[in-house]
Amino acid sequence: MGQNSPGPHDGDDSNGTGYNPIRDRFRLKRNPKPSSKQTKHVPKTSSGSSIGSSLSDRRRSHVHGARSVVARKLFSVRGMNLFYLCMLIVVFAFALVSMVLQSSIGAMVFRQGGGNERIGRSVREGLKFGSSLKFVSLRYERGFEIDRVRKKPVVGVRSPRLAIILGNMKNDPSSLMLLTLMKNLHGSGYMLQTYATEDFKTRPVWEKAVGQVSVLSPENYGHIDWSIFDGVVVNSLEAHDAISSLMQEPFCSLQLIWIIQEDTLANRLPLYEEMEWEHLVAYWKNAFTRADVIVFPDFSFPMLYSVLDTGNFFVIPGSPVDVWAAERYQKANSKSQLRMKYGFGEDDILVLVVGSSFFYNELSWDYAVAMHNLGPLLTNYAREGDVGPSFKFLFVCGNSSSAYNDALQDIAGHLGLHRDSVGHYGLDGDVDGMLLIADIVLYGSSQEEQGFPSLLTRAMTFGVPVIAPDYPVIRKYVVDGEHGIIFSKDKPDELMKAFLLLISKGKLSAYARTIASSGKLLAKNMQASECIGGYMKLLYDVLTLPSDSIVPGLISQLEQVEWEWDLFSEDIDQLSSNMNSSMTSLNLIEATRNTSVVYDIEEHMIPLLDLRKAFQNESKMMVDDIPTELDWDGLHEIDSLEEVERIELEEIEGRTDKSYGVWEELYHDAKRADKLKSEANERDEGELERTGQPLCIYEVYNGAGAWPFLHHGSLYRGLSLSTKSRRLRSDDVDAVGRLSILNETYYRDVLLEMGGMFSIANRVDNVHKRPWIGFQSWRAAARKVSLSSKAERVLEGTVQQKHRGDVIYFWAHVDMDGELAGSEHVLSFWSMCDILNAGNCRTAFQDAFRQMYALPSYVDALPPMPEDGGHWSSLHSWVMTTPSFLEFMMFSRMFTDSLDSLHMNASTTTECMFGSSLSEKQHCYCRLLELLVNVWAYHSARTMVYIDPNSGSLEEQHPVEQRKGYMWTKYFNTTLLKSMDEDLAEAADDGDHPYERWLWPRTGEVHWQGIYEREREERYRIKMDKKRKQKEKMFERFNIGYKQKTLAG
Repeated sequence: MGQNSPGPHDGDDSNGTGYNPIRDRFRLKRNPKPSSKQTKHVPKTSSGSSIGSSLSDRRRSHVHGARSVVARKLFSVRGMNLFYLCMLIVVFAFALVSMVLQSSIGAMVFRQGGGNERIGRSVREGLKFGSSLKFVSLRYERGFEIDRVRKKPVVGVRSPRLAIILGNMKNDPSSLMLLTLMKNLHGSGYMLQTYATEDFKTRPVWEKAVGQVSVLSPENYGHIDWSIFDGVVVNSLEAHDAISSLMQEPFCSLQLIWIIQEDTLANRLPLYEEMEWEHLVAYWKNAFTRADVIVFPDFSFPMLYSVLDTGNFFVIPGSPVDVWAAERYQKANSKSQLRMKYGFGEDDILVLVVGSSFFYNELSWDYAVAMHNLGPLLTNYAREGDVGPSFKFLFVCGNSSSAYNDALQDIAGHLGLHRDSVGHYGLDGDVDGMLLIADIVLYGSSQEEQGFPSLLTRAMTFGVPVIAPDYPVIRKYVVDGEHGIIFSKDKPDELMKAFLLLISKGKLSAYARTIASSGKLLAKNMQASECIGGYMKLLYDVLTLPSDSIVPGLISQLEQVEWEWDLFSEDIDQLSSNMNSSMTSLNLIEATRNTSVVYDIEEHMIPLLDLRKAFQNESKMMVDDIPTELDWDGLHEIDSLEEVERIELEEIEGRTDKSYGVWEELYHDAKRADKLKSEANERDEGELERTGQPLCIYEVYNGAGAWPFLHHGSLYRGLSLSTKSRRLRSDDVDAVGRLSILNETYYRDVLLEMGGMFSIANRVDNVHKRPWIGFQSWRAAARKVSLSSKAERVLEGTVQQKHRGDVIYFWAHVDMDGELAGSEHVLSFWSMCDILNAGNCRTAFQDAFRQMYALPSYVDALPPMPEDGGHWSSLHSWVMTTPSFLEFMMFSRMFTDSLDSLHMNASTTTECMFGSSLSEKQHCYCRLLELLVNVWAYHSARTMVYIDPNSGSLEEQHPVEQRKGYMWTKYFNTTLLKSMDEDLAEAADDGDHPYERWLWPRTGEVHWQGIYEREREERYRIKMDKKRKQKEKMFERFNIGYKQKTLAG
């Protein structure tokens, strides 16, 4: 039979539009030269003895049992009983021969297998007979987090937002899985925004199913504000470029789930290690590290990608790839033609024996056990000389080497079977074809797998009745007697009974056809619910939703899920057939290979790696040329002689008269030197453009990812919260250099924009000398609420006009997207603040305000805010006069210090009480401090004017006349704030800190009258010391006289 095995490419169509060859499901053969690290995924088995010892015990027990039976029966059996006795002896002899020959068969095959031997060997060394492989994820077993969020008494007002990045929109099973997942996510309450890295012809199908799909180009990867999403789900390796934009601040903390369903990179990793391209491996490992979870569809993928494993691997089985591939193969091929092609007759009964996919390149113990269990079947249905229907038992394993077939034929000959009744077919051949022409498929593996066997799924899809042992993963889906026949692996006689149920009068029975039909219907959507439910559960466990987000539906609320087969209409099938007719499968594989991002990165990095390797080799060659100690002594001696000669020449030149040239040349040289000196101290272009302007708006940002959202021009100036992330060739202010506390990551994160404002207020005259000052977060431009050109002109013209009193202009307001206003609750200012701060805004503000002013507990400490329907400022996007800004900073420093002291004293852990998501916890105080300017402006009687960012129209909010009787002006009085500021400065100057981590002195200037007097005394002392030294010098010259030094010094 082995000579009739199909070629390695027969029926192969591995592109996204056709069926996938079954051999692609056996991943271990894909990695011919694995590294030693791959063995770490092979878990320890529970079996205590080795394979050899356990098998030898079994052989002894079988032989002893056989002898005892013979001894008892020799004197009692007569007639036909002797025939059954001989049959029993043949069965046990068959089992013994099969086990003995198993090792020799494997040895013959491995002589031809080459490097693939190490894959099976690495698995077998850690796997004992009767045990099983199991993948265990090391992370994300923390489903308690979502339960903790549900228990918090928060009012959610918006749906959780997810960004879906598609690296592949082709017509393939991965797209089917993702479309089904997205529809269920939307139904569960998630708001989805879909992006694609490339425009595909199937885009209309996606937009019909999930809404608009935005196509990303490499130029605009950085122009998306990923921070508005609660998580990002990336599909395929082809979306790698989009992930690179998530590896920069301020998007590094955004939770990322990366679904990888292709093995393109896994096939290249052994080559990278063989060629010593460590930097290429490190590059991909860095990308894998960025993801919170790497999700694979099959349990073999973690072994293939083990080189890149950082503990974030996760497996969610159940992909429709097997059903998809089987259906398309069945449409493209005829069962009768395939039987004729492979030399089988219409009346032949073909029993296909398949096993575990983890033993690719040998006749494993699976097949030895299967042959043992099949002993009665073989002797009954494949005996030589039978006249009935022809039964053929075909074993699918290994590759198409003749060694497998020869070994099986030897077994058949020893057992007196038809030579062609037992055959072998390799997994590198057309396994789909063998499954399609089979009459019965027997799963004979002794290894219990975590996922449902893919070969059984395809067989059921082809409508072939299956017989399988009673493993839990099989019983989970298959009902015995309805979708297939399940036998006990510990009772081989049940296999004979199961086989008899499927055969009637040399043909398949009606019962077998009924089972096959039911199995086909089951396989269509067999694992859809578990697969989609697994992704839903993963999102529940991984994503930490923000305070204002509605918790999505529970996983138990999902109904029975089916794959969205209807979305892939006949139009797409027509597109697939057109593509198949225009390109052969080999061409499609080559085209896919050439267009994969894996190969693009190789082409980009390999020249750099070769250059680096050449440099390292050159450095090794230069080691032999390192100077010795004698060489260094000679060099020092030469340098000393040259130095003496140079000094002598300078002394001779100094005693010789020389001409200094014409006066005009000397004059021009002097002017040129002055000009160069002035150019060195000249201000940069941005500062010159702002000269004479009354206003400067500082844009606060905290990472290179925010650069595309920053403005260029005389009105704006960047304010970087990190020295390393400052824009190149710009005059951005370095906030860290002006305020040292921003060097500490914790305080830089919890303060964020407010920390940048503190840095500007710290000795403000050194950086800002204009009457008006403004601030704007980079998020304002990212969310399309920054000032337009028209609004900028209106603002600049308004601040130059005369005005009465202090005014604050703002253009980004709370609830810009209307999500809060659309809720059923009537939300006041403090209600919105509570929603944005995990329900703790009022309590925290009241406690901080009370501690700041030392108010007794019976006095109300929550400033009242009106419910007049007006706008409130957000995103730190406002403009005010510079004196008002300094007053606001004075108030903010004291309030922030009081808030920090309460948070540090109340928190026994590092948890932030103002948020639930990772981003909210990282930027703990930001959302509360973002609204602080509204409380200060309202109660200090500042005029609040909203300027429309698009039209530039001005509208006063919360008029001052209507605030009378509501404002707490006594607490926001300038004189009171200055007095409090001086008291704190005096305490800091005396070292009288109220608590250990006192924040206030580190947020700006510390100044009071005592410091001023001490500085004045210090300046007076320096002045008097200078006068004294000058008098002493004049007295010395008067008494001694001036003595000129000699030329020799």
